[in-house]
Amino acid sequence: MKLKFLGTGTSQGIPVIGSTHPVCLSTDQKDKRLRSSVMITDDDGKKILIDCGPDFRQQMLSNKETTIDALLITHEHNDHVIGLDDLRPIIFHRKQDVSIYCLRRVGNEIIKRFPYAFAEIKYPGAPSFQIHHIDSKSALKIGNTEITPIEVLHHQLPILGFKFKKLAYITDASDISKSEKEKLKNLDILVINCLRKTEPHIAHYILPQILELVEELKPKMTYLTHISNKFGFHKEIKNELPAHIQPAYDGLEIEF
Repeated sequence: MKLKFLGTGTSQGIPVIGSTHPVCLSTDQKDKRLRSSVMITDDDGKKILIDCGPDFRQQMLSNKETTIDALLITHEHNDHVIGLDDLRPIIFHRKQDVSIYCLRRVGNEIIKRFPYAFAEIKYPGAPSFQIHHIDSKSALKIGNTEITPIEVLHHQLPILGFKFKKLAYITDASDISKSEKEKLKNLDILVINCLRKTEPHIAHYILPQILELVEELKPKMTYLTHISNKFGFHKEIKNELPAHIQPAYDGLEIEF
């Protein structure tokens, strides 16, 4: 299986509009971060997208991706769902609805934000989705791929991460319960959000918390995502961190 980082930035991306922060002015392509999303390619070549934010169209074109077979949504914040309308070319080409797997609360929010996709009488150009409600209590299967949902807290909001084989993808987390951490032991690869170096955030992990978490869970390799400009330049982060903890960047592809 493969995981490709389509985006590794926060809700504002990098560069931030109007910002003169040095990282926002960087010419290093690895310092340019679209909103967080990944594409999983399973052993059968099926494409599973995690989150569909405002940069989805650009991400698909830049990575020469043409289709998805299923969509997993971590939570309902706009930087993770507002690109759903841009699935229309895929829906029209495949002549079938896109299956979305998410918490019931998230599914209800999607219906509210995209009511035209669920109308009884649809406009001919409207997208169409099939929403499948999931939770952290049961694994799900997409094709031949088994996926374990992991509940984490985004401040006080329960959201989902996802585990494939010995890789786990978690974004927008600020706390993980002891019981859910059990699902994250003996990982080959942990992908997890890390907003910045030192300034605490109420809803996101920062670096000292990630270092503690990695020490506790002991994954073989950890990639950081959902990175803000306040974390610093990619090259500096990479050099400052140990080899088994590294910042991801847009376009990075890993096998697992």
